[in-house]
Amino acid sequence: MTTTRLQYLNKLLEASPNDSFVLFALAKEYEGVGDDTQSLSFYLRLKEADPTYIGTYYHLGKLFERQEDFQNAILTYKQGIEISRKAGDRHAMSELQGALLNLEDPE
Repeated sequence: MTTTRLQYLNKLLEASPNDSFVLFALAKEYEGVGDDTQSLSFYLRLKEADPTYIGTYYHLGKLFERQEDFQNAILTYKQGIEISRKAGDRHAMSELQGALLNLEDPE
């Protein structure tokens, strides 16, 4: 099933190489199959193509945490908080602040 989804998403990507939803879906799909390298590649591509796609920051930060790249996780959460604040998305901002707080003070 996952291979089929990946094939479908990659075809969509061919048609729309900078489609934010497709890039995010591919990042999540690769994350789901344990391919963090591909997942990271798509999250970073999405962040560059559409820096206002708020969902990127939480999931990219969590990926950095799993890779024990805490410096990039913190930076990513802080960037996401700023983007969320500018967009007026309090829910996303709260989730990002919580993730940052848990990382900076795990107790």
